[in-house]
Amino acid sequence: MLVPRERQPGEARVAATPETVKRLAARGLRFVVEAGAGEAAGFVDHDYQAAGAQVLESGSEALQQVWSRADAVLCVQAPAAEQLALMKQGGVLAGLLAPYGARQLVDQLVQGGVSALTLELLPRISRAQSMDVLSSQANIAGYKAVLLASAALDRYVPMLMTAAGTIQAARALILGAGVAGLQALATARRLGAVVYVSDVRPAAKEQVESLGGRFIDPPEQEKPAEVGGYAKQASESFLAAQRQQLADQLALADMVICTAQVPGRPAPRLISEDMLDGMRPGSVVVDLAVASGGNCAGTVPGETVIRKGVQLIGADQLPSSVPNHASALYARNLATLLEQLLPGDGSEASFVLDTEDPIVDGCLLTHGGQCRHRVVVYGEDA
Repeated sequence: MLVPRERQPGEARVAATPETVKRLAARGLRFVVEAGAGEAAGFVDHDYQAAGAQVLESGSEALQQVWSRADAVLCVQAPAAEQLALMKQGGVLAGLLAPYGARQLVDQLVQGGVSALTLELLPRISRAQSMDVLSSQANIAGYKAVLLASAALDRYVPMLMTAAGTIQAARALILGAGVAGLQALATARRLGAVVYVSDVRPAAKEQVESLGGRFIDPPEQEKPAEVGGYAKQASESFLAAQRQQLADQLALADMVICTAQVPGRPAPRLISEDMLDGMRPGSVVVDLAVASGGNCAGTVPGETVIRKGVQLIGADQLPSSVPNHASALYARNLATLLEQLLPGDGSEASFVLDTEDPIVDGCLLTHGGQCRHRVVVYGEDA
């Protein structure tokens, strides 16, 4: 098992921690960790060595040899092409591989005979909850988004009673009541904000209210039904009424957290330029969907844009800004998945990629020299 150092700009997480190294070593797996792999997340080389891993220096011949011999490579983001070219045929690559439209990466994995497990495609079933990397990382993003908004806001978040008078609590608006949205709600409530949450799924109302939020009911003339947790296409009259409702809420908001994303598609544009015109100067918008196009007009990945006094924060790598806990959760999710791939009869540790298992079937992107999810990668050209 090889755990390389992440090299994507801004990526501070690591795919295995000393805790998970020790946990998987007990199942017969042997680890090699590239020197400094966990340093940005607070895990030093000595901790990995104490957990039973071998640590090899970056660029060393010994590490190059491990790349060509490793049965599995654990990563957060896909390694560079020159590193992947070293992997042996039949080797396993596991991580967040950004499979949607990743033709060049998948072509290389297919040509190299690499079996790639992409964690974005894990099925949303009860048995896979403890492996759900997207949820654990979205939880962190929702938490950090509120902290960013609070730090940038031009006023207090909680209500305060002072000798100079009472300061009213800030009003937060959260768009989307998924994992990130619900964590943003919980965090904003802990800070003392009054929180409103917008979501087209009526089923989200109970979750929002259980966390102390105020659910914004969709316009009365029509409530779009849902299939598989996603809203059906709504009529134009409903969408127009929803836009007006959102514009009214934005005009009252001090901070807005945008969390709406659709896997493999551009993020829905929820906040237009006209809506921004109605917001109070000094208010803040944090767009968690900025990397896939953004929910808010004018947001830029990794940048803060000031638009007529409104701060637009393009928050594209928030989990990596909390690297210690983000890595700990990510590594536990990944370790649980790997344990599912090990034989349960106590035999020598080797991964069993059973495509009859819905978990393996869902996330096994390439195997045996073929791409198994061509529509995800190649779209209509598949």
